[in-house]
Amino acid sequence: MKRTGNFCHWYFFPTAALCCFLLISTFLWSTVAHAQDVTSIKGIVRSSKGELLSGVTVQVKGSKYITQTDRDGEYLINPVPVNITLSFSRLGYKTLTLDLGLLPMRENVQDVELVPEVQSLDEINITEKFSGSNFKIIEPDKFSAYPSASGSFENLIKNMPGVSANNELSSQYSVRGGNFDENLLYLNDIEIFRPLSVSKGQQESLGFVNPDMATHVKFSAGGFEARYGDKLSSVLDVRYSRPDSLSLEASASLLGSSATLKVPLKNSYILAGVRIKKNQDLLERQNLAGNYSSKFSDYQLLYRQNFTPKLNVSLFGNYNRGELNVVPGQRETEFGTSDEVLKLFVNYDGVETTEFKSAIGAVTFAYNFSNSASIKWISSITGIDEHENTDLLGWYTFDERDGLSPGNGGSLLGRGSQYDFAKNKLNTLIYNTELRSYKQYKKSFLELGIRLQHDQINDDIEEYIGLDSTAYSRPPSANWRYSDVITQQNDVTIRRINGFFQNTVSISPYLTFAVGVRANLNSFTRELLISPRFSLMYYPDNSDGLLLRFSAGSYSQAPYYRELRNFNGSINPNALSQQSYQLLSGIDRKFDGLGTRLKFSSEIYYKFLTRLTPYKTEDLKVRYFADQESKGYAAGVDLSLSGNFAKDLESTFRLSLMKTEEDIKDDWYFITGGSGLPNNIVRPGYLKRPSDQRVNLGILFQDRLLQNPTYKVHLNLLFASALPTGPSGSQRYEDVFKIPPYKRADIGFSKDFADPDSRKILPFIKKYFQSLSAHAEIFNLLNNKNTASYLWLKDVGAVQYAVPNYLTFRKFNFRIIARLKTR
Repeated sequence: MKRTGNFCHWYFFPTAALCCFLLISTFLWSTVAHAQDVTSIKGIVRSSKGELLSGVTVQVKGSKYITQTDRDGEYLINPVPVNITLSFSRLGYKTLTLDLGLLPMRENVQDVELVPEVQSLDEINITEKFSGSNFKIIEPDKFSAYPSASGSFENLIKNMPGVSANNELSSQYSVRGGNFDENLLYLNDIEIFRPLSVSKGQQESLGFVNPDMATHVKFSAGGFEARYGDKLSSVLDVRYSRPDSLSLEASASLLGSSATLKVPLKNSYILAGVRIKKNQDLLERQNLAGNYSSKFSDYQLLYRQNFTPKLNVSLFGNYNRGELNVVPGQRETEFGTSDEVLKLFVNYDGVETTEFKSAIGAVTFAYNFSNSASIKWISSITGIDEHENTDLLGWYTFDERDGLSPGNGGSLLGRGSQYDFAKNKLNTLIYNTELRSYKQYKKSFLELGIRLQHDQINDDIEEYIGLDSTAYSRPPSANWRYSDVITQQNDVTIRRINGFFQNTVSISPYLTFAVGVRANLNSFTRELLISPRFSLMYYPDNSDGLLLRFSAGSYSQAPYYRELRNFNGSINPNALSQQSYQLLSGIDRKFDGLGTRLKFSSEIYYKFLTRLTPYKTEDLKVRYFADQESKGYAAGVDLSLSGNFAKDLESTFRLSLMKTEEDIKDDWYFITGGSGLPNNIVRPGYLKRPSDQRVNLGILFQDRLLQNPTYKVHLNLLFASALPTGPSGSQRYEDVFKIPPYKRADIGFSKDFADPDSRKILPFIKKYFQSLSAHAEIFNLLNNKNTASYLWLKDVGAVQYAVPNYLTFRKFNFRIIARLKTR
């Protein structure tokens, strides 16, 4: 199916549109006339821990010259007198004042560090800092201490309040009742798109974020501002920025390796990173024995050049590839209860291959008209190729025995064969270009943006399942029956235009609010969607000890592609955009207790959901009922407590309670009446959504050995309650089965041999290494059998059974991380 639409004629001339927008922005905002540029000064403002600080007020004392640092922590004042007193101030940090004598008619550079008013918390910072919004700050350089089976930075997000986790192999996550398709990811204001066809965690490549290149990461579980795009659940905002000094870092483990190079130059800098992962050792411990061959790699490069004090250009490139070949041998799965043990045994013949490749190229032009007005032009192209090939025949027996004793007899419940065939290919090409303008006033900050996007998606689907439940035979034969037969080719083209306006106003030192609106139009649904958003931040005592937050807004998500595709592969031409109306209130409080400085955070939220597209989740595969529509809600509360219980090591405890349901429009089914009784029509009403995980509990505990504090322990505990599920292809009201609760314990031990607090440092290490750490890790410490999904089988009496597909079992890993000295 090919779907295009008539659109605004000027949309096809993006250059003309951008030029018009640039002229308007210049006319309205470039109001500062430069008479005589005596000199100029610029720099970067960081915290004492090296994180970039945005929103720092930089002012020349006794003059009108004032500006604020941008999202990269950078500031520029031009012109300024030669002899000045410069002050740097930000809420929660001590004001810094410098007396400077500058060189005339030259570009002067002054980088500074601000010290917090209260000693901040260190190490794996799942700490929420007051950023004047509903975002929580995560320090990426602390990821190295986090024990993670997948090796993806996104797994750290699963420790955040409001985030649900039930698959350690995947970097995908659901937030406050949403699904995997409802989360935004940005790098330096570039929206990142990921593959769509991943159906199992073992197929997934490395997550996008390279923690060794990142300098600043923010995460919002809802209530985010209008500057962020058009999805329903969350935003992960990542910044790659200028490094302090030349740096070379490398790591190696039993599951992969990585290397990162950071090169600061006079008027430019380079960041380059490579990551490799091979997880066949992890996969071979699953209940499906076979030959696993996996190759996952990720390459990223960022180059920024400052041509003048006002103009800079950034180039970003990324290539990500994941390949998994599985030649299964045998599968043996026991499940059931202690009184009724069920056993599935399968012999396989065939192969399953998946390959995902994505490439991203982006260029960003940034220009400062003055100290308080600037623009940014961002253009990117993303290409994604996804291939799934399955040619797999399995002969199975399904039986039961009484009790766990091996000597107990049993009975055969069924035997037969299943043939799985798939030859699917999905190609995605996305172009977009965006212009953003910024204007700083004395007590407000204006942002305006417009973006054009072109999506081209080509999907070739050929798949089916063959069943022979009577004997062992090879297809084709008279005994074989085929189901889930899909032969479909879809070519979908969608053009999109969206924009936003936002104003952040500081009414007083105690009160700040942000108000904005987004507009979205696309050629498929032809809807004009307007999304107003508002947030309020109140500091009752003008300090960072207590913060009250409130947010309200509308969020609209136009269909991308998966939401358009039915179970049979066809496209729904009448699809609509999903919408969410959100209310959120939160309290952040810092106080002294338990011998340390503690931070308590709480949020309560309610989301009214309308025009939803119902879906089912099978492991990581989200399949939509594209021709159905529902309304629903999600409501819950998130609580977290964090503090340093050992020197420079932060521990975090979080609890999330959530409920989400939906009512599918016009759904009903028959209940057959008894002898002489009429049939009854049942309308199911509100159903648990596939993401209805009522309880999520996470504990990240870190400590030091008393006798030798340079040895550290990092313990991560996760508990997530049961999820609703049902047979593949069944209707939503039939999802009355449950995936058991997810229970996970990972532990890591680390030692930095270059730690200044070490009793003895070898001369070789002291001379060449800034740090050299060893990490011993045990994944799934308690060896819990966590279920990813189910294989559905019927016995000879047509009774259906759910056979669990288990996730990974206990695994030991060892890592070495080295940071070389460069001076």
